[in-house]
Amino acid sequence: MAGETIEIITGRERRRRWSSADKLRIVAETYEAGACVKHVAARHDLSPGLVFTWRRHARDGMLAQQQPSPVFLPVRAAEAARSRTDLGPPAPRADDRIEIELKDGSRVRVGASVSLVSLRRVIAALRG
Repeated sequence: MAGETIEIITGRERRRRWSSADKLRIVAETYEAGACVKHVAARHDLSPGLVFTWRRHARDGMLAQQQPSPVFLPVRAAEAARSRTDLGPPAPRADDRIEIELKDGSRVRVGASVSLVSLRRVIAALRG
């Protein structure tokens, strides 16, 4: 026996860290048609008992996708801020208006702030 090497295989003993996304992905694999928990666990080198625990946690809502951290973006003001007393209805822009020409040649120009009910009344009055 002198000089011989002996290899001892003990199985799955290393400790790994799994993210919630990875756990959920593996759990989802077990719910696919024809999937077997034992085979999914073996493919990922896991204990089937651990996969069943993850399935239970997912079912009970204890295993959820982690929310991404908020991202802050720089903001620049396009124009100087107006005081609160300066605020009023915005001035209509030319591209905020539409023009409707009826069959008799009469035209109606309306802005974006006109309600549909009011517009119908005006058109009905022009037609009648």
